[in-house]
Amino acid sequence: MEPKVINQLKMGILTVLLGLAAGTVVWLFLKAVSLGTLVLWDLLPGKIGLPFLPVIICGLGGLAIGKLHQRFGDYPDELGTVIGKIRREKHYDYHPMGVMLVCALLPLIFGGSVGPEAGLTGLVAALCYWVGDNVKAARENAAMYSEIGAAVTLGSLFYSPLFGIFAVEEETQSRNLYEVRIPRLTKLLYYGLAAGAGFLAIYFWNHLTGSSVEGFPAFSEAVIHGADYAMALVYIPAGFAAFLLFRLSEKGTGLLAEKIPPVWREVICGVVIGLAAILLPMVLFSGEEEIRKFTEGFGGYAAGFLIIVGLVKILLTAFCIKFGFKGGHFFPLIFACICIGFGAAMLVFPNPADHMVFAAGVVTGAALGAQIRKPFAVAMLMLLCFPARLLLWMFVAAAVSGKAAALLMKKD
Repeated sequence: MEPKVINQLKMGILTVLLGLAAGTVVWLFLKAVSLGTLVLWDLLPGKIGLPFLPVIICGLGGLAIGKLHQRFGDYPDELGTVIGKIRREKHYDYHPMGVMLVCALLPLIFGGSVGPEAGLTGLVAALCYWVGDNVKAARENAAMYSEIGAAVTLGSLFYSPLFGIFAVEEETQSRNLYEVRIPRLTKLLYYGLAAGAGFLAIYFWNHLTGSSVEGFPAFSEAVIHGADYAMALVYIPAGFAAFLLFRLSEKGTGLLAEKIPPVWREVICGVVIGLAAILLPMVLFSGEEEIRKFTEGFGGYAAGFLIIVGLVKILLTAFCIKFGFKGGHFFPLIFACICIGFGAAMLVFPNPADHMVFAAGVVTGAALGAQIRKPFAVAMLMLLCFPARLLLWMFVAAAVSGKAAALLMKKD
């Protein structure tokens, strides 16, 4: 057998093993979050009847996170930082992997308005480079494996393998990141192998334990009327405005956080989360559980209330990330934009039920398109929640809003 074929077989085997490992990490991580959340937010309050208990719990959580940051560093890295380090340095430090794991888990367990994708992607990237440094066959293409690992992690986490592939590939398609140039189609084949293995691992653990890691909640259908097409001219700017609010909130809270010493910063964040748990509990956590309630029925919420919830969610997510409860922003922004889209449709239409899903899909697509500026990835991500018949409109919203964000960033 030719050496080239042997090398390709080795890479294929390693890619499958990487996918299995990434899927297992995602499953274990989400199970740990679920268990920790159950203990802190369901079992503990039933045993302890103290007033303002959420403030105490989240404040102590902030203290623990702050102490870890003070001693070991500001983990976990955000998703863009992880991918950026891989590109620039062709390496990702894996020595603090245990610390990275704990720092990724605690904000999610203690109610932070962040998603798990940032911490998980960093963990899988660290695992890939550990393999690259310790397994000779993987060393030469460690950068490629780390990006495949990131794609599989995102795809497994969001139950959308195409999102994971597009989220990474749209960013790297014009770059020569690897010491050994790999044909595009071959690399996409490796993505597919790893993604399939990742989903297989999640299915295996779900079947073995008799429990499951639930996928992202989805709306089963959408009715589109002529008036909805016209309202897209409103929904796209609304989504772009949500993006601007998130960006400005990040900048503002970032400047404020710089003036507050470590540990105190995280404790303040914990106290704010605890107060939010008492006053407006819908804005806690990453948001997928609240989206699930919306998919089961729109409920009796008022339009103004939903819009306020969406705006507060955006502000709280930026606050959490900059004040030490670090994590991803995809999950929270999706929930926030669904609230804003629902509220907008309810304000405009006398019978909004047929219009709310379209509104939420376009607003969300525009916000995420401006945030990550990868319209194909956004469209694939949106299919998690929204019916396929909205795909074109979500892509258009993401592309238009992404272009507007790119022009705005140039002026900055």
